[in-house]
Amino acid sequence: MADTEKAPLHTSTESEKVAEASSAEQTYDPALNKTWRKIDIYILPVVAMFYLLSFLDRTNLSNARVAGLQKDLKMTNRQYSIALTVTYIPYIVAELPSNLVLKAVGPNLMLPTMLTLWGIVTTLQGVVKSYHGLLACRFFLGLFEGGVFPGLVLYLSFWYPRQQLQWRISTFFSTASLSGAFSGILAYGIIQMDGVGKRPGWAWIFILEGLFTVVFGLTAFYTLPRSPAHARFLNEKEKKLIITHLKESGATGHDEETDAFSWREVKQAFLLPQVWMMAVIFFLDVESAGDISVSTLASSSTDSHNLEVYCLTSLISFTPSIVAGLGYTNANAQLFSVPPFAVAFVVTMIGAYISDRFGARGYVSMFGGILATIGFAMYLGSKNLHVKYGSLFLSITGAYSAAPALSTWSANNAAPYTRRATAVAIGFIMTNSGGVLATWLLGNLSPAPLYTKATITLLVFSVLIVVITGMNITYLSSQNKKKAAIRATMSRENEKPGLGDRSAWFVYNL
Repeated sequence: MADTEKAPLHTSTESEKVAEASSAEQTYDPALNKTWRKIDIYILPVVAMFYLLSFLDRTNLSNARVAGLQKDLKMTNRQYSIALTVTYIPYIVAELPSNLVLKAVGPNLMLPTMLTLWGIVTTLQGVVKSYHGLLACRFFLGLFEGGVFPGLVLYLSFWYPRQQLQWRISTFFSTASLSGAFSGILAYGIIQMDGVGKRPGWAWIFILEGLFTVVFGLTAFYTLPRSPAHARFLNEKEKKLIITHLKESGATGHDEETDAFSWREVKQAFLLPQVWMMAVIFFLDVESAGDISVSTLASSSTDSHNLEVYCLTSLISFTPSIVAGLGYTNANAQLFSVPPFAVAFVVTMIGAYISDRFGARGYVSMFGGILATIGFAMYLGSKNLHVKYGSLFLSITGAYSAAPALSTWSANNAAPYTRRATAVAIGFIMTNSGGVLATWLLGNLSPAPLYTKATITLLVFSVLIVVITGMNITYLSSQNKKKAAIRATMSRENEKPGLGDRSAWFVYNL
C-alpha cells in the first residue's frame, strides 16, 4: 500500500464507499437482476458449450485408446505419454499472448476461431495413419485451445460483477465434469460404428465429435457478442444499467484508458504476491487432480503400466481405464465412468452458490483440497479395488469444486483489465505446467505397479493446497485491514490514480 498517498481529509461515510467494490454487488435491483438473467440465458449456454467441446476434443484420446488407438498405431507407453506432453507445450505458450490480445481482437472473433480450428484438428485425428501424424495433431490442438479456458474466464469478467462471477464460471466449468460423464456414454455409442467406412471405432470418436465442434464454432461467430455494449439481446437501457454497475463494482475500469493495454500493468501482475500464491495452488491442484485416477488403475489391472496422466482433464481421461481395470469390458467401462463426474457437477454448483453468496472463494478451494486429500488417503490405506474406485468420487469432486473457485479468485483480485488478464494467464500457465509433470509422474518417475511414491507425492500436494490457500486468505485479509485503515484517514479523491487492485477502495475477495 506504499503507492497510496494519504491526506488528512476524511468524512464519516468515506469508508462506506467501498461498497462500490463489494456490497453494491449484493444490492437487489429487480431491473438489474432481470438483465443478469437475460445475459445468463444468452451467454452461459454458448460459453458452456465451448468448454464442453474443449474437454471432449482433448479427452476423447483416452476413450479412443480404450477402443484400440494405441494398438492400431503401434504406440509404446512412452510414445503415448509423449503425445500427451506435446499438447501442453503450445498450450502453455499460447495462454498469455491470447489473453492480452483477447479484448483488442474481440472475443466474438477470437474464441470462435479457436473453436473452429481445434475442431478441424480433432477431426483429422480420425484419419491419422501413424504415430507422427497423431503428434502433429496433438501439437496444433494445444496451440488452438491454449487460450480457451483463461479466455472464457476473462470474457465472463466483462459481463458480471466480481461477487457474482463464480456461479457463472462454475456453470461452464461443470460442463467438464459433465463431459466426463457424457464422453463415456457418447464413446460407448460411437465405437459401435467400428468398421463403418473401413475405419475403426476409435477413429469415428474423433471424426464425429470434431465435426460437431466445427459446426458449433461457425455458429458462434453469430451467437457470441463482443461485450455488453454490443449485445443485440439487450436494449439501450439494459446496456447502460449493466455497464454502469460493472464500473461501480470494480469489474471493469471507469473508462477505456483505464482498461487499455499497458506493459506496465503486465509487469504489475507479476509483482502481486497473491498471483504467485495462486499460481502455486493452480500447479498443485492440477497435479493432484491429474494422477489419482491413474494410481487407482495402477493397482487394479495387470495392464496398469498403460496409463495416461493428463492434467485436470486426466480425471476424465482415466476413469474409463480405471473401471476397465476393475474387470468390466471396455464398452461397459465407458458407462461406469459416469457417476463420479455426476457427483462432481452437483457439488461444484453447490460450492459456487456458497462462494458467491458469502464471498468464500478461498474457503471453497480449501474444502476441495480436503476432499482430494481424503481421496488419496483412501487409495493409500486400502487394498480393496472398489474402495479405490470409490476414492474417485472424493478426488474428482474435490478437484472440480476447487478449480472454478480458484479461477474466480484469481480474476476477482487483479485490476485493471491488463493486470487481470495477465494474472489469469499466469495461473493457467502453471496449471498446464503441472500437466506436463503429471504426464510423466506415474510409471516414469515412480515405479509400477503401485506407484506408491507418486501417490504419496500427490497426497502431500493436496495438503499443500489447503495450507497455501490458507496463507493467501490470511494475506488478502491483512491487506483489506490496511486498506480499511487508509479509507478511514483519507478521501478517494486524494488517492493516487492508477493503483488498480492496490487501491484502498478495491476490497480483495477472500
